[in-house]
Amino acid sequence: MAPRTSERKIIALSNPKSPISESYVKLRTNIELSAVDEPIQVIMVTSASPGEGKSTTAVNLAVVYAQAEKKVLLIDADLRKPAVHRYFMLSNRTGLTSLLTSRTSKLEAIVEGAVPHLEVMTSGPVPPNPSELLASRKMSSYIEEFRKEYDVIIIDTPPLNAVADAQIIAPIVDGTLLVLQSGSVKKDHALRAKQALELAKTRILGVVL
Repeated sequence: MAPRTSERKIIALSNPKSPISESYVKLRTNIELSAVDEPIQVIMVTSASPGEGKSTTAVNLAVVYAQAEKKVLLIDADLRKPAVHRYFMLSNRTGLTSLLTSRTSKLEAIVEGAVPHLEVMTSGPVPPNPSELLASRKMSSYIEEFRKEYDVIIIDTPPLNAVADAQIIAPIVDGTLLVLQSGSVKKDHALRAKQALELAKTRILGVVL
């Protein structure tokens, strides 16, 4: 399968000096400053509802970490509506689902990103049982392996109010970023997302508005 045409630009690559790119750099810095006592190595990025910019945030955050010469792995764990492969013009034929179902090796599932120090694992084919795959022992075991190999691991997950997938992943990460679209997200939806993260006992690093 040929790589898909990219539908979305990565602003941190296309215009690294722009105010938006600088905002992602500030986000990276704020995360690093909040990790005084405990290192924040595995970061989950989610949103309250679809279309709020979680994948855009995950991709650009991964790029600015890599630009700071951190060894980064970006994982697309949105197994229902994956988007990461579109940013990097990658095939989504193999990826996380292929790895979790033992259809491919770790080396085959991970590809180079568009910047030095960045590697990407796309979601792979959409499975019939995404929640079960993410809740599997294999998923948590691979994250532990990746901790030994990368400085930063960023995981893009589905919206909290749509499915339970992000709550399933939350316990195995060090912190979560909640992305909300200004002027669009309803207050009760934002509060429901926050409560879902609190129930999952994950550390909320902050909100990206």
